[in-house]
Amino acid sequence: MRDRMSEPYPTVRLRPKANARAIRHGFPWVYSNEVVLDRRTSRMEPGSLVVLEDAERQATGVATLNPGSKIAVRMLDRDPGARIDADWLQLRFRAALDHREMLYDAPFYRLVHAEADGLPGLVVDRFGDVLVVQPNAAWTERLLEPIADALMAVTGAKSLIKNASGRARGLEGLDDESLVLSGTIEGPVAVPMNGAVYMADLVSGQKTGLFFDQRENHAFAARLAQGRSVLDVFSHVGGFALAALAGGAASALSVDGSEAALGLAREGAALGGMAERFGTRKGDAFDALAALGAEGERFGLVICDPPAFAPSKQAREAGLRAYERIARLAAPLVEEGGYLCLCSCSHAVDLQAFLAASARGIGRGGRRGRLIHTGFAGPDHPQLPQLAESGYLKALFFRL
Repeated sequence: MRDRMSEPYPTVRLRPKANARAIRHGFPWVYSNEVVLDRRTSRMEPGSLVVLEDAERQATGVATLNPGSKIAVRMLDRDPGARIDADWLQLRFRAALDHREMLYDAPFYRLVHAEADGLPGLVVDRFGDVLVVQPNAAWTERLLEPIADALMAVTGAKSLIKNASGRARGLEGLDDESLVLSGTIEGPVAVPMNGAVYMADLVSGQKTGLFFDQRENHAFAARLAQGRSVLDVFSHVGGFALAALAGGAASALSVDGSEAALGLAREGAALGGMAERFGTRKGDAFDALAALGAEGERFGLVICDPPAFAPSKQAREAGLRAYERIARLAAPLVEEGGYLCLCSCSHAVDLQAFLAASARGIGRGGRRGRLIHTGFAGPDHPQLPQLAESGYLKALFFRL
């Protein structure tokens, strides 16, 4: 592996009509129709390190090539002479760690947020002494061993898990085999956050086991929840519900389709001394919302935090209809003067489109709403200004 990292890098050239200026100004991707994929480059191993040249053969930096992916080239370093070795990796990880340690007292956060941390396709979540790595691009899979070594050296973590569940891996031609790469994992990990305790299943749970990106939105919702009853739909392991209870909510009901996730939510509620105020309901979210409405239930705060209804541009219109339907079903469950939080993690749906769909749904649900706050992912999920996809999370808070 180290020999591979030290070999001279071959060159790959942009087509004349490719936007070399965008690359020089920080855009991290080159699509397959923008790069010369001749017989030589098409035979390169996915994840190969290359020097990218513009059409005039001027080097723009060191990149990684996957000739079988729509995103054929991902930029790694603007210095054409850079070497992507153990020292380079440790410098990137150290910069990422310094930022998170400035933000958080406890080692529970997203440590590496892919392109926004200069490591395209690589996601790392930290759970104390355990790191969960999502190598979602071919180069991260190819260099997984030195990446793991550098992460362990920089953080001092004792265990490392490879999570291969990401949809992006399939687009890169990668497998879906998750495994423990280092150390041991003995059951779910207790994660303190916003005054609550969350139980994260790092091996078989959704994504990496917990959604750190909603931390700031959990905290804002907890301010609205004081003394109120709370409904948390698509709750996973209790995300908004447990934060609301820690913030003084009178009660909280979590709805999710996974009994395993709800079991972890109940365990977290018990650890936080909130079990008496916490309830769960297993079932399809749409069905549960309709049933609660038919039962005449009302809540002071309702939160709907679904999975990505529009994971691609092709799914955008269907996703917007789903977001509108969620708003239509949820709005009637909110007490007069209560609050409704609607979330989207679909990068293919921009903020304005999501807001419009949510407003239509609230209106179709027979309610009027004022937007009081718009939330995004926390600062451990930085956005790359040149890459809209890095700003995927939106949370809209309405007073009805």
